[in-house]
Amino acid sequence: MNSYRRASVLAVTAVAVVFAIAGIGAQDRLRNMPGAAQYAKMQPLINGAVVSGAVQGIQWSDDGKSVTYNVAGKAYRFDLALTAAKDTGAGLAGRGGPGGDRRAGNFGGDAARGGLEQEQSEMPAAPMPGCPPLQAQTVRGRQAYCIESPDHLFKAFYRARNLWVSNIDGSAVRQVTQDGSEQRRIKYGTGSWVYGEELGQTTAIWWSPDSRKVGFYRFDESQVKDFYVQMQQTQVQDAVDVEAYPKAGAANPIADVLVYDVAGAKTTIIDARDGRPFDNAAVGHYVYGIQWSPDGSELLMERANRRQQIVEFIACSPSAGKCRVVVHEEWRTGWLNAEVDERTSPLFVPHWLKDGKRFLWESERNGWKNYYLYDLSGRLINAVTNNASFEADRIVKLDDANNVMFYTARDGGNYLKIQLHRVGLDGNGDLRLTDPEFTHNVTAASISPDNTYFVDVYQAHDRPPASQLADAKSGKVIAQLAKSDTTKYERAGFRKAEQYSYLAADGKTSLYGQINFPSNFDPRQKYPTLVSVYGGPVDQNSIPTENFAGPSANAEYGFLTVLVSYRGVPGTGKRAADALYMHLGSAEMDDMALGIKSLRNRPYFDKARVGMYGTSYGGYTSASMLLQHPDVVTVASSSSPVTDWRNYDSIYSERYMWIPQENAEGYDAGSLIKYAANLRGRLLLYYGTADNNVHQNNSVQLVQALQRAGKSFELQVGPDQPHGGVNGQRMMEFFIENLVMHPERILAP
Repeated sequence: MNSYRRASVLAVTAVAVVFAIAGIGAQDRLRNMPGAAQYAKMQPLINGAVVSGAVQGIQWSDDGKSVTYNVAGKAYRFDLALTAAKDTGAGLAGRGGPGGDRRAGNFGGDAARGGLEQEQSEMPAAPMPGCPPLQAQTVRGRQAYCIESPDHLFKAFYRARNLWVSNIDGSAVRQVTQDGSEQRRIKYGTGSWVYGEELGQTTAIWWSPDSRKVGFYRFDESQVKDFYVQMQQTQVQDAVDVEAYPKAGAANPIADVLVYDVAGAKTTIIDARDGRPFDNAAVGHYVYGIQWSPDGSELLMERANRRQQIVEFIACSPSAGKCRVVVHEEWRTGWLNAEVDERTSPLFVPHWLKDGKRFLWESERNGWKNYYLYDLSGRLINAVTNNASFEADRIVKLDDANNVMFYTARDGGNYLKIQLHRVGLDGNGDLRLTDPEFTHNVTAASISPDNTYFVDVYQAHDRPPASQLADAKSGKVIAQLAKSDTTKYERAGFRKAEQYSYLAADGKTSLYGQINFPSNFDPRQKYPTLVSVYGGPVDQNSIPTENFAGPSANAEYGFLTVLVSYRGVPGTGKRAADALYMHLGSAEMDDMALGIKSLRNRPYFDKARVGMYGTSYGGYTSASMLLQHPDVVTVASSSSPVTDWRNYDSIYSERYMWIPQENAEGYDAGSLIKYAANLRGRLLLYYGTADNNVHQNNSVQLVQALQRAGKSFELQVGPDQPHGGVNGQRMMEFFIENLVMHPERILAP
């Protein structure tokens, strides 16, 4: 879910607990609490405890006979003829792709999430010479407001709810659209908030490759209700942030795509719904993923019905406006993963071959993610991968001139262990090239220009990263390049994480948990546990991976720190994820409860002292587990939670729950409000008053329900803070107080 994944500002790493947005200084009681001295002693030793053996900055020579790379602050050159590496004496190179997974240095114990892009003011009225870099542009609803033409002669930009075109220097300004206005609630050249939040639309303007035409969005938000967020509450005078925010089951913005011919000054409306009215059943209720065909002859896009069970890739004539279906996807027992996530290789975004006519298409149509070769006419040429028991992960390198594709897949010793494959584009000769005992990170830069060799960074949850050179046709290891130095790790007495398996509530799906121990762990003692969670369909945060799990800072306070998983996480397959459909807050909670219960046979695990924490969906998960499974989770810190899916936006909520008018039972079952009277343990609730993503009415509704039920809880508020989490040190005070100092405050079920 793009909204939660990108908007969680909680930043908790295994190195330290750092909450940058809700207060920075230490909480006044934490330093004197049990475990604080041990934490203060060990936390500074975590950074640098392991010198990673993951190579970076990989650069192959043009002839593929040598490769240079960086490791541990030094640069090396490996000569294939000599089969030896030489220290070049140079510092870290600044070019080339990373050979190591960015996550390899983030040693997994306490999960982290990214940041929220705040909505900013609209574009200044005066035209600018050229456009700023996209990453530097002020955005509205994550929309870039100014896009240069490929030939750098023109720019198209958003101003005052309309689209404008000018020369690159700002001269010859031309207003393309006229009826965009705040009063009519019509806007051009910028996206509706929910499109940026949930469908990854970071721009609403698309130039054709020849710079002669420009495509752009038109949004009609006239039926969408506004949501008001009170801002600047810490100032003498407040302000209001107003956004057209469609809630689940409410009216959505109507999206249309238009094309403007610069020379002819003509605008064409694309018939993205094939003449059908805008309704819930229309395939074209959502229109997104817009791009031009490589030759610029057609405007391409994805369209979906409101239920997001049908997605089509369509090609449209920029002059006539008519569209044709290229690929049709349908999944009636659940949802299609229609969102575009820039952090991963997204579904429903074509990977073009050099001829500009053929493309690789990702699909889960057989229940597992695979790749299919199509041409732009819509003809399926062949399946490139045809895995029926494990998922493809991402395309690493596509070399259509040599009829070869390298891709990763989840077919190691368990589905957490990512493997590198080589396969012909005709689907023949699929070969796993890596050792299934480890998870592997290989990028396009890791593979030699002639596809003969590759640099492999490999690791496991209990084995730190190492790097090797291997044959890209057989997988045979040529040479070891680097390994991690764990001298400081061992000297400090840190303990390796342990991974364990359990069955989901369906009794058949294998799931994995992970446990970290304090460095002074004594198996004869009983320990409280902290579980970091995020949750949510197809999300990859706060779940076990096979990346090396280094020391957990939170464990040093005297806790076991745990991660658990559930059906729907990457690797379990599309059919397992169907268990969540129409029932968010049920199946995944049952699975996580079993993951925690599976630790009860360990003598050092205290089942009466289990805390859980998370932000955004993680806030929903932690509170839900406390309320629905009070025998499993006894204390929870819930930050910025959705407390009822009726409160959240349409695209995300309905993808998994459909509309509340037709799934009232599912919405009721997933509502935290319903379970407020069940509270027996201790709850810390947090929200930011300036949160324009998960609005504060979510938390306020839960506060009201708890008060009416006569339940005691703690509340922290972030004045003028956006979507994010409670101060990490305040959270640790809460857990230590209730799980270590005064566990008697936890009421028995």
